[in-house]
This record gives sequence, structure tokens and C-alpha cells, in this order.
Amino acid sequence: MKKQSLNSRRLGMAGALLGLAMGGATVLRADDTASPADSRVAQLEKENQIMQQRLAALESMAQKEGLLPSGESSSKPVSAMSDITISGFVTASYFHDSNEPKGGTIPGYLWNRQNDSFTLNKFKLTLASAPVERSGDKFDVAFRTSLIFGQDAPIVDPISKSLGGTQGFSNVREAFVEMNVPIGTGLNVKAGELISLLNYESGDGGSANGNASQGYQWFFTGNAPSTGVQLGYTLTDGVDLKVRAQNGLYAGPIDNNSSKTLMAALGLKPFDKVWFSLIGFAGREDAFIQSVKGGSLLGGWQATPELGFGTELDFFEFYNPNTATPKGHCPVYSMGLWTTYDFSKQVGVTLRTEFLSDSHGADASGGGLGFQNPAGVGQDLTSAAFTLNYKPLPNLKLQPEIRFDHTSYAGGFVNGKENRFLFGAAASYLF
Repeated sequence: MKKQSLNSRRLGMAGALLGLAMGGATVLRADDTASPADSRVAQLEKENQIMQQRLAALESMAQKEGLLPSGESSSKPVSAMSDITISGFVTASYFHDSNEPKGGTIPGYLWNRQNDSFTLNKFKLTLASAPVERSGDKFDVAFRTSLIFGQDAPIVDPISKSLGGTQGFSNVREAFVEMNVPIGTGLNVKAGELISLLNYESGDGGSANGNASQGYQWFFTGNAPSTGVQLGYTLTDGVDLKVRAQNGLYAGPIDNNSSKTLMAALGLKPFDKVWFSLIGFAGREDAFIQSVKGGSLLGGWQATPELGFGTELDFFEFYNPNTATPKGHCPVYSMGLWTTYDFSKQVGVTLRTEFLSDSHGADASGGGLGFQNPAGVGQDLTSAAFTLNYKPLPNLKLQPEIRFDHTSYAGGFVNGKENRFLFGAAASYLF
């Protein structure tokens, strides 16, 4: 009976709408036959008022029947959803290690850690609203969240995933609320799980970088996402400042102590094609090390439309009490250079060269990424990767790559070997 009643009401509504249309048509015909101009205008105004009254009555009836939403608030969820964008990528690869590592796992290698194996490296899904508009006049708010899955996911966010995981964060790459506070030219505020300010390379791997594999700097002189609050302010068109307080440099979403790590980044753009980021940080950790402090310099120069350069210089000073291994002050530094050249919009190449020194074995040791040197025993790492970037379609990126790695630690890789070649290819689809 309820279904029949609803159908009857809907038929009644349809009849009313049809009657309204016919009434409107009748008015037009009557108008056409009227001869004096003033009479036509007066008649139109009168009939227009009648039509508006009929339309208002029909809208009220439709709202009562649930056929139309009532009130302004009902349209807000639909409006909010229309402003949200969905993006991401899928990356798959196949790589070979010339050392033929026992067990098939390539030590100290990012990404593609399984030798001679087809690998689903990453699937990333990002939902985001439009970013906030910097303004000194009005308050604005936005959000961004990214989920990541695949073999590389535990390396992209190792604290949340590979070390037992943190409940509720197992596949969260980033998730934050962003606000513009109308102070000065606009104060940018972000709160939540934030991507690191360190590193020239992106953790999204070959989908975003010129190389398919990831450099040592990204892992050993960088850090995973961490939960915190960041304030950003643009001083001039060429100078901006970011200040962040987070749980820890290596804590991930939840720290094991109440101390916080502080980080600041000064962005400089002295010329249109040149940029720098000066970064400083310090804080207590109590993870694999008691505390850490240091700084980084990131920079880029687009020398010509085809030729570009990038650099990363890092200095970390780890500290442990004398009862721990390694003990005392343990410096680690690294340097990297990226050279890119685009032959066309579809074809380009990238050469990455890097060097990392960990003389005390505080960072790249103790089984980190499968290296053989124990904690407290240092090594130097040298690497060069040459990658072809081919984009036959706007959404498809193919990256054949050959890479050479060297370690100063005897037998640092496998079978007593300090050198190796890796070659293969990665494919990314971006949406």
C-alpha cells in the first residue's frame, strides 16, 4: 500500500508539472493574440507571478514527498564531494642482481628488492580537496590523504609497517588537515601525518622520480612520515619558511617518548630557474639511537629547457650513551647529484650519483636493508644509476635502468663481494 501511495503521489506530481507547462504554453498563445503592447506586458507580468506561485507550491510538495532535498544544508555534502580529486599510480618492475643473492632478496636496495621477480612495487591512492588559497583576508581549509600498498610499502613507511606496525596506520602514507589563517599574507597550517621535509627524491619512486630505483640518501639520511604540526609562511615570492614539531624523526605516527623533534626549512628562489631549501633538525629519538641533529641542503637548477640538475647534501650527528652500540657521537654525511636531459616530451634520461659515509656504523648497518656489517662497524656507499624515461602515453611511464653499487665493507653485499650491477625496468601508470 505504501508503494502504491508513493507512486500515486509521484503521478500526481507529474500531472501538476505537466499542467504547469500547459498553462505556460496557454499564456504564450494568449499573449501572441493580444494587440496592444502595454496589454501584453501587463498580461505577462501577471501570468509570471501565477507561474512562480505554482512553482513554489510544487517545490514545497516535492520536498514533503522526499523527491527534492529541503534546505541549503542538504546540498553541502554533494558540493564537498565534487571538490575532491582522486589520483595515484601503480608501479610494477623486474630487476636482476649480478651477485645472485641467496634467498632472492637484494640487500641494501630500494626498490625492487626481490631478485629476478616480477614485482608489484606500489599502488598509491590519494584523495584530496583543493589546496588552501594563501590569503591574508579569509580563512580556508583543505585535506589530503594517501594510502599505499605493495612490496615497497614497508620501506616507504618502515616505522608504521615493517616494525610490527602501529594500529590504524598500517597503510597510511600521509593524512593531514591544511588551513590558511588570515595573518599577514596568510599563515599555512598543516596537522596530521606529514611527509618528510628532507630528501630531494620522492618516496613515490619511479612514478615521480627520474630513476626507477631509490637512492641511499632517501633512506639513510632521510626519514619516514611522522605525525606533527607544521607552520608555513611566504615572506616574499622568493623566500618562504616552514617550521615543524613532530613526534620524532624516526618515530612514525606515535612516539615512544614525550620529547619532540623540531625541524625548520628555509626555501629560497634567487632566480626563476634556481631553488634551494636549507633544513635543520634536532630531537630525542630512543629508537635505534638516543638523539639526532643535523642539516640538509636541497637544490635544483633548470639550466636549459632540456637540461636540469639537482643536489642533496646531508649531515647527521647521531648520539648514543656509552652503554649502547655504537656509542658517543656518530657523524653520517651524504651527497648526491641528479642530471636530467629531455630529448622530447616522451623521451629523457636521468643519471644519479651519490656517496654516503657512515664511519661508526650508526645508520647503514646492523641489518638495515640487509647490509652485512654489524652495528658499530662502518662503511661507505657509492652508487650510480642511469635511467631511460619513456612516456609513450601521458599516463604511462617506462623506465629501463642500469645501476652500479659499491661498499667499502668487505663482503657488504653477498658472497664476499663489494660491487654489483643491477639492471631491469619499471612501469608506472599514473591517474
